Amino acid sequence: MCQDSHVVENSLNPETVTASVPQDSISRTAYALASQHLPPAILNHCLRVWIYARAFGEHGGLSSSRFPLLFTACILHDIGATTAFAKLDSDELQRFEIEGADAAASLLRAAGDPSISHDDIEEVWRAIALHSTPQVAERMGGLVRIVRLAVLSDFQRGIVAGKEGLQEETEAQFGRLDIERVLADAVVQQALCSRMPAGKAPPASWPNDLLRAYRSNPKAEGVNEGF
Repeated sequence: MCQDSHVVENSLNPETVTASVPQDSISRTAYALASQHLPPAILNHCLRVWIYARAFGEHGGLSSSRFPLLFTACILHDIGATTAFAKLDSDELQRFEIEGADAAASLLRAAGDPSISHDDIEEVWRAIALHSTPQVAERMGGLVRIVRLAVLSDFQRGIVAGKEGLQEETEAQFGRLDIERVLADAVVQQALCSRMPAGKAPPASWPNDLLRAYRSNPKAEGVNEGF
């Protein structure tokens, strides 16, 4: 039976997490779900993405009332890469980005918060579903664009939202923990464990890039060449 790889005990400093996670009920619920299922490397990555997304949001004048939605999109954007949300027994297999988007939408609907509209939930869904889709997400604006830029910022070196040193400061709090290898392995394993890998890694998708690279050299060490 396939299980999540690279799952080790989370050693995050509770005070550091408390200082970084918004304290509204939506954000706390989303973080509780993420911390329960994500391996440390991916959880740290999602927290870094949130910090960068918050910086982009502040820089672009995003209302603070939107931050719980932005946090939810960031902290859950990779939760579809875990076995708990892979739905490998489903008749309709979907890539991990879609499963993560569905999970976030379900969480927001279950919250029953009247201030969260259908359009809000749809925007969070799109932000997660498109976070690995180059050029499209950047053109859509709102949370979709912010999450995409924040994800890119965690895999590229440079100034984030005009803040020099933010990457170094953030990584000192939430270490990288070999995220490139861990995330790629999780996505590939999910496809290999499914009854139809093409459902989890459809053509012209990032999961497919990772799966093809793995299959071309399954004994390769280090980071997947498709990353």
